[in-house]
Amino acid sequence: MKRLFDLVVSICLLVLFSVVILIVAVLVRLKLGAPVVFKQERPGLHGKPFYLYKFRTMKDAKDRDGNVLPDYIRLTPFGQRLRKYSLDELLQLLNVIKGDISLVGPRPLLVDYLPLYTEKQAKRHEVKPGITGWAQINGRNTISWEEKFELDVWYVENQSFLLDLKILFLTFNKVLRSEGVSHGNHVTMEKFSGSKLG
Repeated sequence: MKRLFDLVVSICLLVLFSVVILIVAVLVRLKLGAPVVFKQERPGLHGKPFYLYKFRTMKDAKDRDGNVLPDYIRLTPFGQRLRKYSLDELLQLLNVIKGDISLVGPRPLLVDYLPLYTEKQAKRHEVKPGITGWAQINGRNTISWEEKFELDVWYVENQSFLLDLKILFLTFNKVLRSEGVSHGNHVTMEKFSGSKLG
């Protein structure tokens, strides 16, 4: 039932936002250049890797030695607006249709984090990752990694269709209010380097 729901809703949303997606694609090309789509390998169900799609929000800026500059330098005001209203994540509907992710589930993080999880935190990979999740409506990037993983595991242990509907409804409200996009003085979450809780 969840897979059928994901397919129907994702296809409908792609059709509904097709003009918005086209406009965003053109603006990204004009303001940030090519490529328009940011593609990155992320761990899915049981840690199996897949490629996650997003619209680019950062410039490909490097220092004299060829090292990529920090996010806060590369993130443009245009990119900030895309993130503020989650427009950069519209392409993830394609990931849902492909079956890589679900509409609701723990957010797919970096492959590099896989060996850093505790046994309990690793439970977040017992379900498909999602575009939004329990952690996203309960703090998003304003809470610590440990709190985020606790919320992810709670979702895995308590998931239901009604809970998914509740999360989708509350996500819509969060997006409209642009809540939880930044973490303190950082434009996104700091990289996870292992749980402080052991």
